[in-house]
Amino acid sequence: MSEFKNPGEDMWRAIIYSGLFCIAAYTLIPVIFQGVLGTERMLDPGIYAGSDMGRALASMVKGGEFITKILIVLLFFTLILSIMTAMAGSSRTLHQGGRDGWLPKYLSQVNTHGAPDNAMWTDLAVNMVLLLMSDYVFVLAVSNCNYLIFNFLNLNAGWIHRMDNPDVKRPWRCPTIMMVLGTILAYVNAFLLGAGANVWGAGTFGSGWVSAAIVVPVFLFRHYVTDRGKFPPDMYKDLLLPGQTELGPRRAGMLPYVALAGGVGAMLLGYFMFWGG
Repeated sequence: MSEFKNPGEDMWRAIIYSGLFCIAAYTLIPVIFQGVLGTERMLDPGIYAGSDMGRALASMVKGGEFITKILIVLLFFTLILSIMTAMAGSSRTLHQGGRDGWLPKYLSQVNTHGAPDNAMWTDLAVNMVLLLMSDYVFVLAVSNCNYLIFNFLNLNAGWIHRMDNPDVKRPWRCPTIMMVLGTILAYVNAFLLGAGANVWGAGTFGSGWVSAAIVVPVFLFRHYVTDRGKFPPDMYKDLLLPGQTELGPRRAGMLPYVALAGGVGAMLLGYFMFWGG
């Protein structure tokens, strides 16, 4: 976000427009595939594995062998582009975590071009290890568990931030009704995480939690060993008012802990309802 010409104005537009695009894409594409290919074709092992997607797309547009080959090449380039985009985004996230005092300090380094080189190499190394695993569907399922946990924390962070820092300048203020709906949907997602994770294999739910918990000792080492219990100045620059040197009182009190407990409860409720322990 900081690389936009005008982050304050461009940030909320980028989020809302990309969100609307994703809603349209993730709604229309499955409906079109289901309607054209039918249930039996959708359950074909080639479609499940992705290896037969080019032929399926060619059949949807009534294309021959030549069109099929072109579509396969385009799908290959799309896959490469998606990998590059995901790694660019995740390396920036690692870099920001390093700057804000959440992740190891070496991730905060950038090269002469302003690119987070250490974060990019770390991202590449981790992904290479993951690619060596044979069951890539299981890896993706565990990754989605982590994403939903992160999603839950983000959606609840909105109202916590508003309570604790009501006077901090906001380039765009989320309408209260949207924040309430987002918080409700956070618990819906938590319930669905517990209910649906193990569809992708026994132990997916537990593995998701274990993989998410790995970051805890990483943070504890950075915060209490490297930074001696204090966050870097970059952490505070967007939270402090002019002339302020310390954060204000924590007005949310125990509510964040109640929210976390509620999220864990929603996940366990979904898990035990559908899997019975």
